[in-house]
Amino acid sequence: MYLDPTDANVRHLLERQITGPIAMLNLLRLRDVADYSGHPDLAPSEAISGRAAYQRYIDHTEPFLTASGGSVLLLGTGGHNFIGPLDERWDIVMVVQQASLDDFFAFAGNEGYLAGLGHRVAAVEDSRLLPLVLNGATSGQT
Repeated sequence: MYLDPTDANVRHLLERQITGPIAMLNLLRLRDVADYSGHPDLAPSEAISGRAAYQRYIDHTEPFLTASGGSVLLLGTGGHNFIGPLDERWDIVMVVQQASLDDFFAFAGNEGYLAGLGHRVAAVEDSRLLPLVLNGATSGQT
């Protein structure tokens, strides 16, 4: 299960020396029932699905993303792989764009944004986050 980057992940991303626009490809597997045990202050009065909890995360996050100059380029319903392991599925696929890596880190460290991160934690069973260099951007490494 992967929910947060490690220090090594951050180091690898910084070593790419990306300048210009960046996008983050999110692959998300959701829980059947959201688990708010780590964030009881955000928990609804009745149990909700992982999908409903993730929608709460999106609703909370969007103003902070927009204020930082970011945007959602794609938000779609996934499923099982067409090419890849048959038992692997990704319920939500999302691509989020930022003008720069600095803007991404500023957004990700915003205290207001972080206050609602518990909705994501409650919703997500497993995830992948792949930084993408967009046309017009450069990367010191491939």
